[in-house]
Amino acid sequence: MKPFFAPTPIHPLKETFQHNRFYIKREDLIPLSFGGNKARKAYYFLQDIEKERADCLVTYGSSSSNHCRVIAAIAATKNIPCLIISPSSQNTPTINQQLVETLNAELIFTPLSQVRETIQQTINQLKKSGLHPYFIPGGGHGPHGTQAYVDAYQEIKVVEEEQHLSFDFIFHASGTGTTQAGLICGNHLSNDTKKIVGISIARVAEKGLPVVLESVNDYLEKLLLPPLANEAILFDDHYLAGGYGQFDESIIEMVQKIFIREGIVFDPTYTGKAYWGMMQYLKKHQVENQTILFLHTGSSPLFFDQLQKYRHTRSVRNENQLYRNASAAKNGLGGDR
Repeated sequence: MKPFFAPTPIHPLKETFQHNRFYIKREDLIPLSFGGNKARKAYYFLQDIEKERADCLVTYGSSSSNHCRVIAAIAATKNIPCLIISPSSQNTPTINQQLVETLNAELIFTPLSQVRETIQQTINQLKKSGLHPYFIPGGGHGPHGTQAYVDAYQEIKVVEEEQHLSFDFIFHASGTGTTQAGLICGNHLSNDTKKIVGISIARVAEKGLPVVLESVNDYLEKLLLPPLANEAILFDDHYLAGGYGQFDESIIEMVQKIFIREGIVFDPTYTGKAYWGMMQYLKKHQVENQTILFLHTGSSPLFFDQLQKYRHTRSVRNENQLYRNASAAKNGLGGDR
């Protein structure tokens, strides 16, 4: 299914760390509910939704979920109900949760241990009431999600040809796994040798890598191609900062730095953590003089959940001090004493 939007742009960044050349692919600019990889995947679910003549949508995700925001937007544009099963609510609603509520989706909170049961009960109740629900797995996981990023990989190939580029690495935030699976499949089907590095934002490799590998091999099996081995998956869990939704000041500083230097909005849960993790990876593995593409997978609303923290990072405090000192010197008042 061809997406209803133009290929997302790829442009250079000012970053020059270790003499590498950095580019970014702007999935955040997909024109649906703040964009992102979940928006790209959602377009691939639309065909099924219409084919099945579904009249309501059911999905799962946390209160920070970009996926849930996008699915709620899809339902709103089709004027059908959307029910979202979510682990018990946080004390302070996230921006994504507020957007979901603004889109008139119904949030059903349940303990994490009862999510699977609650999903099935909700679907059964909808069917009994005469509706025809369509269930979308959390994060858009499944073959549609993989296909979305096989196709996105082809967009990257076109830009490489047009701009005479050749990316050595593609980095991105790896969560439910189908974004990375699609990129790996695209790389494999094109006989390319790019390193597709998923910076895990939630799962340890023991749990995350097999999920990515399963999605890759499910896709290849349908094409009657042999499976790939574990070694084909670069899933790095060294930069979790404590787990999903967890971050430290280094990640907050990275988000703030990119916003000031590039004018691009990241967030500390997904893109900011992945970009920070990418820098740690490049340093650890002594990657130099390479051409690197960072995939901006969206999540812009989450930037605003931590807005106050960006204003109080060490780098902001230092810049403010330099500004005060410069202003004082200009006015003949001297620096701080």
